[in-house]
Amino acid sequence: MNRPAVSRTSFLKDVLICSLGAYGGPEAHYGVFTDQLVVKKHYLTEEELIELIALTDILPGPSSTQTLVAIGYKMGGPMLALLTMLVWALPVLALMTALSFTGQLMDRLHVSQDVLRYIGPMAVGFIAVAAYRIGRKVVRDRMTLALFLFGAVITFGIRAPWIFPAVLLIGGYVRMRASKEKDLWQHEPISPPWGYFLAFVAYATGSLALSLGTDHLVADLFESFYRYGYLVIGGGQVVVPLMYSELVDINQYMSNQEFLTGFGLVQGLPGPMFSFSAYAGGMAARGQGVLFQIAGAMTGGVAIFLPGLLLIFFIYPVWEKLRQIKGIKVALGGITAVAGGLIASAAVVLMQRSGFQPDNFLILIITALLLLSQKIPAPLIVLMVLGAGVIL
Repeated sequence: MNRPAVSRTSFLKDVLICSLGAYGGPEAHYGVFTDQLVVKKHYLTEEELIELIALTDILPGPSSTQTLVAIGYKMGGPMLALLTMLVWALPVLALMTALSFTGQLMDRLHVSQDVLRYIGPMAVGFIAVAAYRIGRKVVRDRMTLALFLFGAVITFGIRAPWIFPAVLLIGGYVRMRASKEKDLWQHEPISPPWGYFLAFVAYATGSLALSLGTDHLVADLFESFYRYGYLVIGGGQVVVPLMYSELVDINQYMSNQEFLTGFGLVQGLPGPMFSFSAYAGGMAARGQGVLFQIAGAMTGGVAIFLPGLLLIFFIYPVWEKLRQIKGIKVALGGITAVAGGLIASAAVVLMQRSGFQPDNFLILIITALLLLSQKIPAPLIVLMVLGAGVIL
């Protein structure tokens, strides 16, 4: 599918719209991406988006951020991919840095609970519409329907982080085993940019050596948050216990309440949820001046996203060739069907957490109808829902 050249400014404006409208974690982010980048602007198809989601779910790193960066790479190469990362993450990173100076004050702002009360059902609306749109594309026959349901049921019942890449790989394997295609693995010359992978390894080993060999807080923070970044597979929840143990129990950078306050605040903010790293880095660097605290926040924010960024820069340039291999194309039919089921399952799980009250259902339905109408931009829907939280 040939697409006209896209203005860098126009694309980054759409990324900013995604950043300001993406609440509720990766699954909800995919709903916003589907609405803004697929349905409204046609930067890619539903099939291409779900393939990227499946790819980033298997890779280490924050998956929704990597998906958006990969779209940026697709539209304009590595420079646009880097700018996409900055536009997506900087607004909430800056806000979480500021909140690291006022953590105790924010804990007293009880009004935020009322303002954010309908963010959860709204996010479910985004996810439900994305699952509907993607499901129409990836379910083509009985096999893909079975894999869609398999992904939904298994991940609804098992919420452990390892289950997400596992079911995706199972879906691809089952689809290949059932295929009657011949010569699935024809040779395709591939030349990945190994420099990015070497940089990924060098930062991991170099930061560890620097942290062990020096007694400097910034070096310690970079090593810790870079490590958290490459331990994220299948969902950021996997590293939350590790972060809590190191930041609160071992290093005592912050109290239990300060950790929970920061982690709670980021749940109600748009953009990537791992912007919590800027808050944590700032809290760790308190007491040594404003500039040093900002440096701590910047270190946390940069380090946690860097490994995922390097992996996308390494993988994506060869992805277009890989996906043309017949065996990969067949496997992707199963992987994308399972991924659609994962998104449908996420809608049910998140609705459970929000509660099945009538007003929550009303917000979900209104959000879905507004998205399907394609007349109201995502940030405006968010503002309407925040207003409903204040009024109702």
